[in-house]
Amino acid sequence: MSLSLPALPVPVSLRRLLPHASFVGCGDIIVTGATDDSRQAGPDTLFAAIPGNKADGAVFVPDAIARGCSAILTPYPFPGIAARQCVTQDIRQAYARLCQSIHGSPAARLRIAGVTGTNGKTTTAWMIRSLLSAAGRRCGLLGTVEYSDAVTAEPASLTTPDPNTAAHWFRRMVEAGCSHAAIELSSHALHQSRLAGVQLNAAVITNITQDHFDYHADFESYSAAKRRIIEYVTPGGVIVMNADDPGVQRLQRDAVRTARRVVTTSIVESQVESEASDAAVRAIILDESLSGTEFLVLTCDAEFPVRLPLPARHNVSNALAAIAVAKHFGLTNEAIAESLARLSCVPGRLEPIATDCGRRVFVDYAHTDDALRRVVTGLKSLATGRVICVFGAGGDRDRKKRPLLGEAASHADFAVVTSDNPRTEPPQSIIEDIVAGFPVGFAQFHIEPDRRRAIEFALSEAREGDCVLIAGKGHEREQIVGTERLPFDDRVIVRELLNRATADALSREISLQAAE
Repeated sequence: MSLSLPALPVPVSLRRLLPHASFVGCGDIIVTGATDDSRQAGPDTLFAAIPGNKADGAVFVPDAIARGCSAILTPYPFPGIAARQCVTQDIRQAYARLCQSIHGSPAARLRIAGVTGTNGKTTTAWMIRSLLSAAGRRCGLLGTVEYSDAVTAEPASLTTPDPNTAAHWFRRMVEAGCSHAAIELSSHALHQSRLAGVQLNAAVITNITQDHFDYHADFESYSAAKRRIIEYVTPGGVIVMNADDPGVQRLQRDAVRTARRVVTTSIVESQVESEASDAAVRAIILDESLSGTEFLVLTCDAEFPVRLPLPARHNVSNALAAIAVAKHFGLTNEAIAESLARLSCVPGRLEPIATDCGRRVFVDYAHTDDALRRVVTGLKSLATGRVICVFGAGGDRDRKKRPLLGEAASHADFAVVTSDNPRTEPPQSIIEDIVAGFPVGFAQFHIEPDRRRAIEFALSEAREGDCVLIAGKGHEREQIVGTERLPFDDRVIVRELLNRATADALSREISLQAAE
């Protein structure tokens, strides 16, 4: 049943919302609309002049005023303009809180689980949504793959949407009868306070390894951004942390200091190791295959078996985090086990592509060295044949991680180096950076800048029992070349190539029969 929300537009007093702000040209501003894009500014819409990475919002104030905007949210006063001004130092946080208020504070009517981490955010949030939905609790989702109000879904533009979009979707969730939401929080979003004013009932930190150093500069800055999720947890909430990850371990003391309940998770090798572990939610692996994993979940007061239809141990780690959140929200062990057993694959996360030739093909979003290494080594431990890895690296992004990706891919039996989203960089220069990371003497690789031809090459090289891993783009349906976004879906390409190969083989067989 939908919860009551105030009708739109909701008038918001900036004086009341931001009591520490100062005002120029007025004593208060009543707002019914807000934007940080001057092209959307108008007489009824406040413009937030947010300093950005590529451009300062202050540059666009004249454009916003020319479009009829009569109110500005700014970190410093603008002399000589007619528009009323609300001046506040932390403009990002102020803007995010304002967006929530304009939409009727919908997030406050939801029980929200937020997930951050270098890897595993999407799968963990997807699992949380699945567990809650199976238990009859309507759950929305904001994440890398899609935004959903539990009734309709749309492809996501960002892992964590901008404040206005997030508030819009939270409102849709409430209007659709959602009681819960699972959301992914990227390091960019946390650093930029995109969800300021939103309180989390549960926060998950999956792992912290290198990524986005083109934005955060170094590991400490990146880790500090991830740490900010702890600040969003409401009193009575829970912080779920992966005790097996060194990057997460560094933040555990910070989490404990908040006086919030901290639940740690861990994969252990035996009952003896389980008893010695400090982790609150533990798993002992019972059986593994390319079709899934069976494990025993152990908590302080119970143990129960789970059959997870997703391969590789990193998915067990993701499942443990989702289990901890589900238990915090009151789900029973039986309901959790039943729901995980029915879990469908997460789009582009070790997503299997059906074949009929004895080869296994997986498409995965792994685009950091840690994620790629985990997926490659996970498949190698389960495959009866070789693991062939197709991968690249994004252009106009952190160059430091390219050789790390090369080292990670060298754990495969054979690597095919290709383009990911080259953007405005020459694909060959990106590939050279990657290849520089291969260990000395590693020669089991092939270079093919054209991604379609690279996938075709890998499929042609694979034999019965082999696994082909196509990594980096996962669920994405476009490839960014230059400034163009071209249709390109690894999953579609694989199916096209496999169908064509099957058709060619059938044609050859018919020709041979006719010749006989």
